Amino acid sequence: MLMYTRRSLGLLGLAALRAGAVGNKSEWKALRERTLAGMCEVMGPLPAATAQRPVVKVVEEVSFPTFTRRKITFDSGDGDFVPAYLFVPREKKGRARAALCLHQTVSIGKEEPAGLGGKPNLRYALELAERGFVTIAPDYPRFGEYKVDAYSMGYVSASMKGIRNHRRAVDVLVSMSEVDGRKIAAIGHSLGGHNALFVSVFDERISAVVTSCGFTAFANYKGGDLTGWSHAGYMPRIASVYEKSPSKMPFDFPAILQSLAPRPVFINAPTGDSNFDLTGVKACVDAARPVYADVFKASKRLRALHPECGHDFPPDVRMQSYDFLVESL
Repeated sequence: MLMYTRRSLGLLGLAALRAGAVGNKSEWKALRERTLAGMCEVMGPLPAATAQRPVVKVVEEVSFPTFTRRKITFDSGDGDFVPAYLFVPREKKGRARAALCLHQTVSIGKEEPAGLGGKPNLRYALELAERGFVTIAPDYPRFGEYKVDAYSMGYVSASMKGIRNHRRAVDVLVSMSEVDGRKIAAIGHSLGGHNALFVSVFDERISAVVTSCGFTAFANYKGGDLTGWSHAGYMPRIASVYEKSPSKMPFDFPAILQSLAPRPVFINAPTGDSNFDLTGVKACVDAARPVYADVFKASKRLRALHPECGHDFPPDVRMQSYDFLVESL
């Protein structure tokens, strides 16, 4: 098990772990290491990558005019198998772009991004497949067909088990002859929106990220009450160790965005999202912009849109996010 710790990086204040001024690439690298350390303190240690090629079992295969949809399971590296949908374009023009598609908090899990139920605005695994992407949409723990208990497996958060599984889903994509391993994205809404950020911070094979309604600064979440982040579906240590207090948290979303630089990140943050306050989103983006612009000369790679709607991923913004991925990859 790999573990980032503050002890190994030197004793640092919590504010420094969450975010900070970054003037050059050396300071950015140090901030990134501190951010990973803080995340592991809350989520638990990052499991080592699994060297073995993933075991993929095809449960069902359905052909459509432009792609094939496979219902699969893949081994997580923990001894269990993760249910997922895998879309593969039928027309091959060299190796394709690929996307890890993560679902929101919805009981049907992977079926929603696959277009088999749920909200039409969240069928991004299907829609990207129609645009020639290879896409994979796995279930998050305790959703869809995936009833695994992460805590009985030794995890201290479902978030880290999710990261483990999502990295393994990237292994599946990389192992495919149809996929260009240099052109892999992560996309998600709500639960999937922050999970796309979490896995991308830890897995640099992910070259671009789309996060929809996925975050705000902890101080701006529900007036600073982090109860919603501390239940068994996320990170219980937020309650048991950090007392649900934003000021005590060893990481925050400004530093996560900073740590993702210079990789392309597209943010959908509606003005009326009652889950993730827009003021806090803008504070996170404002913290990241100088890193993109001044340190990496890549200001166009960080894009944030604020449609006038609630907790949703409206069609016009969604189409712009797909264009962003095509351009970025």
